[in-house]
Amino acid sequence: METIKIFKYLQEQIHTTIIATNDENGLPVTCAIDIMDYDENGLYFLTAKGKNFYKRLKTNGYLSLTGIKGENTLSCVAISVHGEVKEIGSERLKRLLDKNPYMHEIYPTEQSRSALAVFCLYVGSGEWFDLSKKPIERFSFSFGGTGAKANGYFITDKCVGCGKCLTVCPQDCIIMDKKATIKKENCLHCGNCMQICPTKAVIRK
Repeated sequence: METIKIFKYLQEQIHTTIIATNDENGLPVTCAIDIMDYDENGLYFLTAKGKNFYKRLKTNGYLSLTGIKGENTLSCVAISVHGEVKEIGSERLKRLLDKNPYMHEIYPTEQSRSALAVFCLYVGSGEWFDLSKKPIERFSFSFGGTGAKANGYFITDKCVGCGKCLTVCPQDCIIMDKKATIKKENCLHCGNCMQICPTKAVIRK
């Protein structure tokens, strides 16, 4: 799936996300933030300049977020993103307010809206995780010029084809053709294969 389509799903279908930033002691702090717009340059959201969240963004310039949509765990899609943010001025403020008219009820006057600052999450990476599919679906993506890093479990040339890993995989995402291969798009990252492998052929990145 293209990154822009993931952004669209995040903004239109999930909208409210939980964002983590670090405080002055380096400890994580979370808050609920709406993703209000997106384009090929990143994700956009608002906050008020008087909030501690604004201070943390300006100090650290980095955040992690997760949004989930679904009636229950087995029907949910989760999107996680982490990366760098920057304040971009007020040029996009009207667009965000028009696209998210409920903000006029929270900040009803022009004077009150002058406290709002627009931020863009403009470079980073993330993961799509869909538990509604059998087997599950997951894949990584990146934007802003970064590359998606390989992560999860991989089977090296130490594999002797014993097949023990197949017996413990909850998603049946390991295929055997003389040697085992993990279908990373269906892997839960549970680590069962690594634990059972007699030749230590499974590694984690």
